[in-house]
Amino acid sequence: MYAQMVKSEATQDDPEALAAFQARIDAGEKIEPKEWMPEGYRKTLIRQIGQHAHSEIVGQLPEGNWITRAPTLERKAILLAKVQDEAGHGLYLYCAAETLGVSRDELTEALLAGKMKYSSIFNYPTLTWADIGAVGWLVDGAAIMNQVPLQRTSFGPYSRAMIRICKEESFHQRQGFDIMRKMANGTKAQRHMAQDALNRFWYPSLMMFGPSDKDSVHSAQSMAWKIKMNTNDELRQKFVDQTVPQAEYLGLTVPDPDLRWNAEKGGYDFSEPDWTEFFEVLKGNGPCNAERLAARQKAWDDGAWVRDGLMAHAAKQRSAPIAAE
Repeated sequence: MYAQMVKSEATQDDPEALAAFQARIDAGEKIEPKEWMPEGYRKTLIRQIGQHAHSEIVGQLPEGNWITRAPTLERKAILLAKVQDEAGHGLYLYCAAETLGVSRDELTEALLAGKMKYSSIFNYPTLTWADIGAVGWLVDGAAIMNQVPLQRTSFGPYSRAMIRICKEESFHQRQGFDIMRKMANGTKAQRHMAQDALNRFWYPSLMMFGPSDKDSVHSAQSMAWKIKMNTNDELRQKFVDQTVPQAEYLGLTVPDPDLRWNAEKGGYDFSEPDWTEFFEVLKGNGPCNAERLAARQKAWDDGAWVRDGLMAHAAKQRSAPIAAE
């Protein structure tokens, strides 16, 4: 196959190698870790998969502190299972990134040093139980919109990891919608909590798709390499078109006075998020940025003895003589 067609010594600026690589992408073939790839492709994947993995791990934090405060034992069990799923998603994605020659430790160190990011949505607090519903319904709903196309992404390990992740995320979205349905059909106070949660999470959820296409630095090349399958604005529009009828079903109001159905385009016209706020959160100035990174730093520090022990055991195993058969 391609690995035999392109010599291993091909340089990153070899026009023939680059053309052959792009031809594989255009033909819909999967790129596997040991095959030749442009350095830019590898770095883009590390950035995207690393950010995705960090988001799954940090995403446990806004919900984890509600496990003991969930209103029923059933809700506690469901939320516990969801948080456990998110940890598994992070594991799958860190493993996919490791096939590109970067270790999990390096990715975590880059996050703690501010050199890598995670999704801006997780820098907003979960103030009430209704917020857990909004996170499942809106945040995981936006995640599914982003991630389902990634099952067709060009890098094999990333594509395969997304298949299981998307199946589990669909459960998370239904769980969140069910919470919102219960709240919206509950007491006046519960209905108010549901509407308040929608009000606070609507625009941060729209920001999850990234900046407007005209301001997106990486989209064009990522789409050419089929690392991304859709533009930010395409996915944002699809999310709004899917979610607004769900809000109407719940009897809740999307907090956008300019929201209108546009029959000509077959979708909703809606207000853009506050991109100034988005970029401020990315810079570390969101409501919970410091808290989230402090939690990850503490986990990193507290786990040092485990990492050291595992490395010492691995070194011992490598140096042990092989037993005679």
